[in-house]
Amino acid sequence: MARVGFIGLGNMGGGMAANLAGKGHDVCAFDLSEEALERAGAAGCLPRASAAQACDGAEAVVTMLPAGKHVEGVYAEAVFGNAPALAILIDCSTIDVATAKRVAASATAKGYAMVDAPVSGGIAAANAGTLTFMVGGATEAFDRAEPFLKDMGKAVIHAGAAGTGQAAKICNNMVLGAEMIATCEAFLLAEKLGLDPRKFYDIASVSSGQSWSLTSYAPWPGVGPETPADRDYQGGFATAMMLKDLRLAAAAAASVHADTPMGARAAELYERFSAAGNGALDFSAIIRMLGGRA
Repeated sequence: MARVGFIGLGNMGGGMAANLAGKGHDVCAFDLSEEALERAGAAGCLPRASAAQACDGAEAVVTMLPAGKHVEGVYAEAVFGNAPALAILIDCSTIDVATAKRVAASATAKGYAMVDAPVSGGIAAANAGTLTFMVGGATEAFDRAEPFLKDMGKAVIHAGAAGTGQAAKICNNMVLGAEMIATCEAFLLAEKLGLDPRKFYDIASVSSGQSWSLTSYAPWPGVGPETPADRDYQGGFATAMMLKDLRLAAAAAASVHADTPMGARAAELYERFSAAGNGALDFSAIIRMLGGRA
């Protein structure tokens, strides 16, 4: 087992760090939140007083941070120079592609191997150790990062060069955001047409309308597997986080002159829903706004 520095113990990072500790790694963990540090300690991690201290002696450093500016700052100020030169650096944050490439280039210039490895699966998968990792970086760096990622997830996929992990994540979530809105619209239309939403689910889930948003994450309570819809849209993947990812996708599309009208429309709708005070609700709660119930 290895010594792992873990920086960022929020809703996602806390569960990920706990899984690494559960696999027998010595996880030196840091977060600005004392409460998060206490939870990490209770889960078997070794709390540290700073990000730099978390990197001391680490064979791998994992970061899970809110945005590109935080990633760039933490690596420049705490990771580079404090993590051993042979440590593999793994950023699991969801950030813009340009920043991911820039931080990776800085790591390479300083002699480190690094990958960007954003995740899919949400809080439940982070806690259960069943995340999917989309990994960008050199093959040698991927090979070194893969064992650590496997201890936190069910699927680890090498997407390509630095930044392609982030590209995969934002493209995936652009599909998810638009797909969820279409799924919500279909449930609402079915109800207005006199079709029991449960019967609609039974039919669509084995027909051409089948999708992950329908069969695994239905936005209508009481149908399919349990989802945040069954908990009044609490927990799950927050609307604010979906909006963040859609904004990243929009910025990436603009940078390469790609036309993404469905992604843009999804961003507009989630922007309106979040602005109405719903940012903390699961993203599937947008069904309330679409149905005039927000």
